[in-house]
Amino acid sequence: MELNGAKILYTIHTDIPLLGDFKITQTLVSTWIVMALLSGFAIWLGRNLKLENVSKRQAAAEFIVTRLDQFVHDNMGYHFDQYIPLIGAIFALSIGCNLISVIGLWSPTADLNTEAAWAIVVFVLIMYYKIKTNGILSYLKGLLDPIFIMAPINVLSEVSTPVSMAFRHFGNIAGGNVLTSLVYSALATASAALLGLVGKSITVGILILLGGVALLVLGVRKKKLAYKIFGAVFAATGILSLLGLAGVPYLEVGIPGIMSLYFDVFSGGVQALVFSLLTMVYVSNACPPPEEG
Repeated sequence: MELNGAKILYTIHTDIPLLGDFKITQTLVSTWIVMALLSGFAIWLGRNLKLENVSKRQAAAEFIVTRLDQFVHDNMGYHFDQYIPLIGAIFALSIGCNLISVIGLWSPTADLNTEAAWAIVVFVLIMYYKIKTNGILSYLKGLLDPIFIMAPINVLSEVSTPVSMAFRHFGNIAGGNVLTSLVYSALATASAALLGLVGKSITVGILILLGGVALLVLGVRKKKLAYKIFGAVFAATGILSLLGLAGVPYLEVGIPGIMSLYFDVFSGGVQALVFSLLTMVYVSNACPPPEEG
């Protein structure tokens, strides 16, 4: 049984009205693992801080804090310093949830519930500042501008903020997972077809093996990564065809790893950055900076 793609690992039956049973899903477990790792990393960075003769660990911690402060100040201003920990937590948690799939665990950001929870937190902050700045009556009156029949559209505009934030992040991560899975299936088929074709001739297998070894040697001497990759593929093809192992999906080893590196690391990092930027923009727009003088 699955919930938004994440398997339900355990169900705790409760008698609480409306809430129903409490389901322990892959998303929940992976999220707690990420939070535990991030908490442990933060505790390790913050231990034994000194004013002089700082260690490399402390220097790294100070660099992270300084960059985070600058990141928030550049996008929100200095009067939002109280939200630096929130922005840092959202960014770090998003990065961690995206990257945890690299070690084979379920990525929480591939579950829409994760991004929806983050977006709801941001939405509550936006509503809080709008009501605090303008007052509840002024805020409700603003929903009727320019004329009262525009109220449904204005309400929809307000609700679209968390929806768009959640679906943008979720769509990119989930799309990457789907594409990687399709590539795995295609490469498994390609591996069997290629080995079946090459395995019909021992001579062809030996030639491909020698060609692969030559490319590997050339790649090592000239320090060319492309030569090394193609050399490894050709050498593996020759060896497996000579051994008669036509059913080994060896092409699944490298190419999906490169795609995973893009979708999990690069794309995941970009989405974490975009979500953090949108959070800062929406919250700062809801609460304009104080007037000077």
